[in-house]
Amino acid sequence: MSNPPVIAGVVLAAGAGTRFGMPKVLAAEGEWLKAAVQALVGGGCAHVIVVLGAAVVDVPEPARAVVATDWSDGLSASLRTGIEAAAQTGVDLVALHLVDTPDIGGDVVARVVAAAAETGLARAVYDGRPGHPVAIARRHWPELLRVVHGDEGAKLFLRGRTDVVAVECADLATGHDIDVNP
Repeated sequence: MSNPPVIAGVVLAAGAGTRFGMPKVLAAEGEWLKAAVQALVGGGCAHVIVVLGAAVVDVPEPARAVVATDWSDGLSASLRTGIEAAAQTGVDLVALHLVDTPDIGGDVVARVVAAAAETGLARAVYDGRPGHPVAIARRHWPELLRVVHGDEGAKLFLRGRTDVVAVECADLATGHDIDVNP
């Protein structure tokens, strides 16, 4: 019997939030960041890494912060920084999560991570709409890092693949990312 995978949760929170009017890591007085960290911990992540950039803040325990110094290059810079930090922890899988999806909880993360067991790739969907978190096994990281660029995250890597498990999660959350400040 093999050991269960060791998982790192990565919160992508480095952007300036130009449409939102401020870096989203600052939204709701830091409550979104707390919710993202709690979701990853509650979903079974042994390590939680918060990727910062436009704003550098204290992160809630047990998370640790890393700074994407090239955050202004786009989402790919944050993703690359998060994957590289996760690789240093020796984990088997990353669960990529966004700071601006505050209604996603640990139940969603756990469901997506469990679904990644077979192919090493799983993505939450909400009523069929792709969302986060996205779980990616270590064996896929080199290819992921080869294809990401600019303001695209894992979308280019995931597009067209037949081995990504779509995990319906609309019964647990809306999965909506908040792009504008209400």
